[in-house]
Amino acid sequence: MEITSANYVISSATYKQCPAPDRPEYAFIGRSNVGKSSLINMLTGQRNLAKTSATPGKTQLINHFEVMSAKKKWYLVDLPGYGYASVSQRSRNNWENMIESYIRKRENLVCLFVLIDSRHEPQKADLEFIAKLGEWETPFVLVFTKADKNKPGGTVRRVDLFIKTLLEQWEVAPPHYVTSAVNKDGKEDILQYIDQLNRSFTKL
Repeated sequence: MEITSANYVISSATYKQCPAPDRPEYAFIGRSNVGKSSLINMLTGQRNLAKTSATPGKTQLINHFEVMSAKKKWYLVDLPGYGYASVSQRSRNNWENMIESYIRKRENLVCLFVLIDSRHEPQKADLEFIAKLGEWETPFVLVFTKADKNKPGGTVRRVDLFIKTLLEQWEVAPPHYVTSAVNKDGKEDILQYIDQLNRSFTKL
């Protein structure tokens, strides 16, 4: 699947302010500084569509982008990160409530892409968030980022360990992709997956 255009639409403080749920929507989320903006820019082929930052917690709103591919329009959503961010506890609570409401109530959310930093061993924040998705019965896939920053074999070892850890609580592991925004690894696989879901989307 080739993306022909991608444009910023709106940033919303609550799911109620989001655009009309009239097309398939895919949201991206992960711990702060997991490489979310870089991945979104790689997928869309635009260097500055999602703003990258070295400051954890920079994304604070629900950011919608309208994407065109295969003559079909869909939404890509950049969600605030979870886990550590240099903000107040009150702000973190507000973010968590905003994220939960969006994930559980956004009618046209087809799939949530949960980003995992492939440089690290399984992190508590990731495992806890994924457990919540199971409770909420939210469709999701895992995207392991920054594979280019690992030594040979390091990515495979950490991905396998993460999946093994998940299977201690899950009967079946969710689909997963290994990516590098630098080398564009995983781009075609993720876009093909989205394309398949787009084809089966029924307008609300």
